[in-house]
Amino acid sequence: MKAIIELAGVRKTYRSGSIEFEALRGVDTRIDEGEYVAVIGPSGSGKSTLMNILGCLDNPTEGSYLLAGEDVSRMSEAQLAEVRNRRIGFVFQQFHLLSSLPAWRNVELPLVYAGVPRAARRERAIEALTRVGLADRIDNKPGELSGGQQQRVAVARALVTEPALILADEPTGNLDSASTADVLALLEELHGAGRTIVLITHEHEVARNAQRNLVIRDGEITSDELTGAHA
Repeated sequence: MKAIIELAGVRKTYRSGSIEFEALRGVDTRIDEGEYVAVIGPSGSGKSTLMNILGCLDNPTEGSYLLAGEDVSRMSEAQLAEVRNRRIGFVFQQFHLLSSLPAWRNVELPLVYAGVPRAARRERAIEALTRVGLADRIDNKPGELSGGQQQRVAVARALVTEPALILADEPTGNLDSASTADVLALLEELHGAGRTIVLITHEHEVARNAQRNLVIRDGEITSDELTGAHA
């Protein structure tokens, strides 16, 4: 299998005046194309810092990050922006939807930044919403949708550029149990279609849906194991 993520000796240190805090302390891991991996750890364990590095939103203080074989540290700001927009789909705990826009307009936003023509943007946005089961909600604004439906809009937005990698940061954190089950079923479906998925969570029940669990504590990966459902 081809590696999509390779981390070697990744450290991240934050400094404030004379105070230093080491959020990541030498992380080594590899995630192959088509894997579904959960990064699980308590608050303050370093998982959000790891997510930001994987998503090219932040840089390691030390160590290397290869994304599909490319050294992220050698990329320009313009190249990093293109990676974030085209090659990675982000799903966050907060849905980050624009309340004034209908669902399809929210979903098309990455295509606006990519310079896709208007007619093609709408067509692809509707296709993505149909894929997540919201074909009948394309004109609804976020305030007219349930929490679970809003998260599905966010997933559709993550999919609309056809990225190879989906990064989901606590995607069920604001959802009730029924909506959580819906979103996890959707992620499982996307994995089944060949997407690489990295799910950040503090919930063991959510992490069990992935193939592999990377347990992170105090900035270090303390275990890397297959889950019972996929072992």
